[in-house]
Formats: sequence, C-alpha cells, structure tokens
Amino acid sequence: MKNRVRESIFNLIGPGVRQLHAIDLFAGTGALGLEALSRGGLSATFVERHFPTAKGIQKNIDQLNLGDQSTLARANVFAWMRDAKQFPPAPWLLLCAPPYDYFVSENEAMIQLIERCLEVSAPESRIVVESDARFETNQLPKHALWDVRHYPPATVSIFRK
Repeated sequence: MKNRVRESIFNLIGPGVRQLHAIDLFAGTGALGLEALSRGGLSATFVERHFPTAKGIQKNIDQLNLGDQSTLARANVFAWMRDAKQFPPAPWLLLCAPPYDYFVSENEAMIQLIERCLEVSAPESRIVVESDARFETNQLPKHALWDVRHYPPATVSIFRK
C-alpha cells in the first residue's frame, strides 16, 4: 500500500481510530496496524502467514515498544477468521489489504472473508478493504453501504458498522 493511500484511509476514519482495535489482515510489513497504534488505536492484531515477514513485523513491534498493545498471529487469514474466539469485544478497525491478485485468483474466498468480517465485527466497527480495478466493488456484501474511493491503482472501500 502506498503511503498516500494509507494516509487517506486514516484521514477518512479520523480520530475515531482511538476507540478501535486494529486487525491488520495480510499484514505484510504491519504498516497499517502500526499506523493505527501511532494514531491512538487501543491495540492491534497482525495476521501474516509468511513466517519471515511475520518475523519482520515482530521486530518492528519490539523496536517501537508496542508489545503490550500488539498481538502477532502467524496464520493463514482465511483460517484465522473462521475462529471467532479470538476477536476483541471492542469495535474494530479491520484492515484488509491482500495482494491484489487474491481478488482474481481467490475471489470467492475473499468475498466470504469480507462477509465474515461483517458478520463477527462488533458494533461501531469499521472495515477497510483495499483492492484494484480488477475487483468490482459491487461484489462487496451490502455493497451500497460502502464508501468507495479511488487512488489509482488502489480502490479503498470503507464500511461503518
């Protein structure tokens, strides 16, 4: 995710991030979850299946002294989302920025993942999905309720529960 897209997302969410628990799916570097914490988020969970990448996230968490506010799950996002026991009761800022190809090669699984996010997220949560032009946002569950913004090549869709 480009810096300008990340900044736009947090500008759209605004100061409300302070009441939210960030869940950074497909965490990569962990930049989204770390940004949420830097803006006053309650805590963050990072989900990343690639072990060397997850090790980098842990290093960033440790260097920033955010261990008390952070949880790192080294897991497949699709499997992790099926286990509702780990979800915090506080409202979420769920950040879903997978590799864009997933919206093509794993389209059905991505739609099911987003449906699951809507289903299990606490009231007052916000769900952010980053995709590109190959994903038609009318495929989003409850698609009329999403705020869709374009930052070529990225498309950012935000749902406020």
